[in-house]
Formats: sequence, C-alpha cells, structure tokens
Amino acid sequence: MATYKKRGYKPKATKKNDEVEDNFNEEESTTAEVFNNLDEGANKTEEWVAGNQKPILIAIGVVVVAALAYLGYSRFVEQPKEFEAADEIAQSQIYFENALDATNKDQDSLFNLALNGGNGKYGLLKVIDNYGGTSSGNLAHYYAGVAYLNIGKYKEAIDQLEDFKSDDEILAPLAKGAIGDAFMQLNQPEEALGYYEKAASMRKNKFTTPKFLMKAAITAIQLKKGADAEKHLSKIEEEYSDSPEAENVPVYLGQAQGLQ
Repeated sequence: MATYKKRGYKPKATKKNDEVEDNFNEEESTTAEVFNNLDEGANKTEEWVAGNQKPILIAIGVVVVAALAYLGYSRFVEQPKEFEAADEIAQSQIYFENALDATNKDQDSLFNLALNGGNGKYGLLKVIDNYGGTSSGNLAHYYAGVAYLNIGKYKEAIDQLEDFKSDDEILAPLAKGAIGDAFMQLNQPEEALGYYEKAASMRKNKFTTPKFLMKAAITAIQLKKGADAEKHLSKIEEEYSDSPEAENVPVYLGQAQGLQ
C-alpha cells in the first residue's frame, strides 16, 4: 500500500541536519573573517606604503644608482685601465721574450729593460705600481719574477712570483716552480723541494708535471730523502713515460734507492 505525504507536511529536522547547518554557518563565518583580515592587512600595507613612500623611493634609488655606478665604473674606469695596462706592458713583453732568446751577454740588459722600461713605455715594475688591479698588472708580477730570477736577484724574484695569481694550466705551476728555483739558488733546498712538489701537484699535464716531479726528485736526493725521490721518479715512470724526463728516471732511481 502506497504511502503519501500530507499536504503542508514538513520533515522533522534531524540532529545530523542541524550539525551540517551549524558547520556550514561556522565555515561561512570563518571565511568572512579571513577576508576581513586580508582586507585589513591590505589596508595596513597600503597605509604603510603611503606613509613611507619617501624612504622607499630613496632606497630604490640607492640600489639603482649603485648598479649604474658599478656598470659605469666597469665600462668607463676598469676597461680603459685594462687597455692602458695592456698597451704599457707590450714593450716589456717584447724585451722579456728577446731576453729569453738572447745570448748571456745581452740577457741581463734586456731583462733590465723589461723591468725598468724603454722606448717611452713603462717597465714591468711601473706597470705593477700603476695598474696593479688589472690582468696585465698581475701578469707583470710573473714576468718580473722570472726576469729577476735570470739576473740573479732571487729574493726579489720570490716576492714577485708570490704576488702572481693565476689558474692557468701552465703559468700557475711554472710560477710556483720558479720560486723553487730561486730557493735553490739561495741554497735553501728544503724550501725548494716544497715548491717543486706544489708545482707538480697543482696541475696534471705532460709539460709541467713531469718537469717539477724530476726537480723534486733531484732535490730530494740532494737532501738524502731517498723514499721521496723514488716516489716522484716512479710517478714519472708510470704516468709520464713519454716525457723527456722519463729518459733520466733509471739514473736517478738508482741513486734514490741507494739512499734507503
């Protein structure tokens, strides 16, 4: 038998329905509160910005000016200085290269010209003084160090070479090894050995690594450090067997082993 609802019949609210309605009202109230808080926060931010426009604009202006100043300094001060330094060092480089190719008679005078200048151009020492922060000024330390080394001014050579900074594959170890050469000339083999070992380990290539491993081995033999010498010689033999230094390994290896 079918059951029909009477006209005007209203279902009786259940407890569950009451809870749903209450939850909905709570969520609606919470949402409204969140938006009100956001509005209040936005209003406070706007008020703060409005009240602090001047310091904000000043701060932005400082940042912009600093950025423009840096770009301007780089373009109008640093770059021209780099060009000037490169122009000034060019003549010294020519003297230096000619000195390396010259006979002993002319070497000293050419190295001195490289150091002190000629033909109206700065020498390496003036380039260092006037353009110390440039790439050419840094490179001048290397040239000056090698020039001093060749004319027998070993302490000056060490000072210049210590000031030279480079990540170059060849120049960096050459500079370090040249300091070792200067200490050898000063009869300080212990210091020389340390620099030769540093030069050999700085980079791994077929030119500088076996060169300074051999110098380290010979110096170690002189200091009667047979084990150290054998270690350096064995490395040449194992890793750089096609280098010119490898040909002399058997001779020095016998000496090293005889010290142990």
